[in-house]
Amino acid sequence: MQMKKSRIPAIEYMRGVSMLGVVGIHVGSQYLANPSPNLALVALFEIATRFAVPIFFFISAFGLFYHIDMDAPFDYAKFLRRRAQTVLVPYLVWSVFYMLHYTVLYRDTMLLHVSVFARYIFYGFGSYQLYFMVILLWFYLLMPLWIWLVRRMTPARLALLLAFQIAFDYWSSFLFNAYAIENSCLQEMAVNRLNYWVLHYVFIFVLGGWLAVRFDAFRAFMERRRGALTAFFAASFASMIGYYYYLIIMRGYDAIGAINTAHQLCPLGVIYTLAASVFLFAIFTPDAPAAWRPVLSLLGRHSYFVYLAHPLAITYLGFVLERTGRVMTAPMALAFYVAVVLLTLAAAIAVRKLGEKVPSVNGLTIGIWK
Repeated sequence: MQMKKSRIPAIEYMRGVSMLGVVGIHVGSQYLANPSPNLALVALFEIATRFAVPIFFFISAFGLFYHIDMDAPFDYAKFLRRRAQTVLVPYLVWSVFYMLHYTVLYRDTMLLHVSVFARYIFYGFGSYQLYFMVILLWFYLLMPLWIWLVRRMTPARLALLLAFQIAFDYWSSFLFNAYAIENSCLQEMAVNRLNYWVLHYVFIFVLGGWLAVRFDAFRAFMERRRGALTAFFAASFASMIGYYYYLIIMRGYDAIGAINTAHQLCPLGVIYTLAASVFLFAIFTPDAPAAWRPVLSLLGRHSYFVYLAHPLAITYLGFVLERTGRVMTAPMALAFYVAVVLLTLAAAIAVRKLGEKVPSVNGLTIGIWK
């Protein structure tokens, strides 16, 4: 029997940081309604945060493989049952909730049609953040493949996989024309490929698993190369920001066009995700500075609920701004961001406490059934 492994604080802290990045991306989308947005603030909301979604795949893979005994037979059925409880059930609950919510809010019963409902569930259309869970479920379904790959992975093969990732993501993002497909069903599946094609994030997922099963060596590497990892992150961050400004200043892109080009699937974005993943792991290992720990732990503990619920806060705070005639200026956008985080964090704490008395609440909302 495999001994229970020690807790790794960095994983929890990285969840919290990534959640803050996801909220930033979605608040940034609201800020772009301003016809003359502050370009530096757009860069903060929409470019600096671009590691946030793919790093969740790194964290998820690391957590899975850290607790897997790679020398024992893999119990696929047991694995799927546990993942269904922690991800599938909350995904379905939140999808149904959002579809019913928007049906009532906008008085549109289209989402109640069986065919539309099934389509929304398959693609993660219930709310704009839910597509991540669809991709994650596909990663779970293919878990035997990832175990096979991680067992055979070497640094050289990882480098090849990184090269493949950059090439594939570039093709999918900038060369592939889904609308050229004549069959309407296949065209829709191709148009919405970002919602379920795991190949867009296969490198960062496999990397997370590979480092998890070699954690002792990875920890020693981080201790030796902390300065180099910091420099790598700084260079990749500067490259992403520089590319964003290049698109605007030299190529004449508007802010929306620039962020739709300098995203996590562009070549620089893939490298930025890699750099952010190892950098954050390094600065949070063996632990974060003592003064940061309470806040980082709080954010990490409630990151799942905040991730799932924050579009509600964005929607209703947006209504408040609209009805009071306020323009989303840069200071207002920053205040809006803080308000979204604090409101959903408070809701997460309240629901978690309720779940301690009614366990099914935590089970249905965040997949914790104890």
